[in-house]
Amino acid sequence: MAEQAQTSQPVLAAPGWRPYSALAAGVLAVSTAAIFIRLAQNEDAPSLVLAAARLSVAALALTPLVLTRYRAELRRIKWSDMKWALASGLALGLHFAAWITSLEYTAVVNSVVVVTTSPLWVALLAPLLLNEKLGRRALLGLMLALAGGVLVSLSGDVGDPPKNHDPLLGEGLALVGALMAAIYFVIGRRLRARLGVMVYIWLVYSVAAVLLLIVVALAGLPVGGLAGEAYLWMLLMGLVPQLIGHSAFNYALGFLPAAYVSLVVLGEPIGSGILAMFFLGEWPVPLQLAGSALILVGIIAATTEQQVEKIEPAD
Repeated sequence: MAEQAQTSQPVLAAPGWRPYSALAAGVLAVSTAAIFIRLAQNEDAPSLVLAAARLSVAALALTPLVLTRYRAELRRIKWSDMKWALASGLALGLHFAAWITSLEYTAVVNSVVVVTTSPLWVALLAPLLLNEKLGRRALLGLMLALAGGVLVSLSGDVGDPPKNHDPLLGEGLALVGALMAAIYFVIGRRLRARLGVMVYIWLVYSVAAVLLLIVVALAGLPVGGLAGEAYLWMLLMGLVPQLIGHSAFNYALGFLPAAYVSLVVLGEPIGSGILAMFFLGEWPVPLQLAGSALILVGIIAATTEQQVEKIEPAD
C-alpha cells in the first residue's frame, strides 16, 4: 500500500538480530507490490480485479491456520467488534482499490510516496477519534509532507503508466488510498486491544476481499481470460507483499516499538523506486526526489513525536 504494518504494543523483550532481519525482509517484500501491480496492469488486468485478488489470496492462505488454531478466539468475537472489523475491511478494500488504480496514471515512486503519507492522516484523525493530541512536530511534519506532495505532483512525465498519463489523477487516487489506510489503522488501534494479530488480519482481509469481489462482479469486470502472466503477478501480490511483508512486520512488532517499525516501513518508497528503475525503466527526476524526501522527512517528524511506553504485548 503503498503498503503500512499493523500496529501493536511494544514490549520489554530483548530483540536480538531476528526482528531486524524480519524488518529488512518485510521492506523488501512490500517494495515489490507496486512492481507486481504495474506488470499485471501491462497485461490488461483491471485494477479492481488486482485489488480483489491480492486480498483474496492473502485471506485464503491464512484461513486454514486461523480456523485450526484460533477457532476459540473467533467464537468470542462480539458483534460490536465485528461492526468495527467490517468498517476496517471496507476502508482497507477502498485503500487498495484507490492505490492500485493510481498506478495506471502516475509513476511508481509518486504513487507509493503519496500513499505512505497515511501516518500523517492518522495523526490528524487521532485527536478526533482516539483523544490523542496533535503536537507541534506532527503539525510541522504535516506541512512538510504536503509541500513534498506538491513537488511530486509537479514532477512532470516520469515513467510509462499503462493508462492515460495523468499524474494529478494518479496522485489524487493515491491520496485517497492514504486516507483509507489511516482510517483502517485508527480502527485497528481500537480492535487490537481485544483481538489477536492473526484473527484481526484474517478477519479484515476477508471482509475487504469479499467486498471487492462483489464490486468486481457488479461491474462485470473480466476475471477469466487474462494472460497467464497476469495471474502470476496476482498470486505473487497476495503472497509476497501481503503475507510475507506484513507477517514480517508483525513478527518484529513482538520485539520492537511500533513507532520504530513504522519508520522502517517508510523505506518502501525507496525500495519500490529502485525496483521501478530496473524493471520498469522509471528513473526519478530532481523534483520527484526532492518532493519524496520532504514527504519522508515530514512523516518521520510526525511519527517520532509520541513517546512509546514499554508494556506487555497483546498476542
